[in-house]
Amino acid sequence: MIQTTEHCYIVKSDAILDGEPIVKGSRTPVRVIVEMWRVGVSPEEIPQRLPHLSLSKVFNALSYYLDHQAEINEYIERNQGLETPLDSSAENPKKSQWPEELLNFEGDPDFPPFESYRDELLPPREPELF
Repeated sequence: MIQTTEHCYIVKSDAILDGEPIVKGSRTPVRVIVEMWRVGVSPEEIPQRLPHLSLSKVFNALSYYLDHQAEINEYIERNQGLETPLDSSAENPKKSQWPEELLNFEGDPDFPPFESYRDELLPPREPELF
């Protein structure tokens, strides 16, 4: 069952994220919007990155956060260990599906790249008419 809050676009449901406050009509938690805002994404930019949200929903989520900071901060802390950091690929690079030999290939010295002799090419000829 969906519980409404004093903020018109923020609801809670035990069936969605164990009752964490979310934006109505989505599964986007208020926590995600707050985390984006904290790292410097302006409220006006958030709908560009999360196009299913309107600007009014973003501001309503931030308003909910300002009224319930302890609750949202607890959700943020609880989810810190669950999410992978954005730069985790640098720490744990994925093994490429391509063979090392192919990845390290720098070209064949007997076949120079096209650009190396482009200026030596003759311009196209005019077609001959009978």
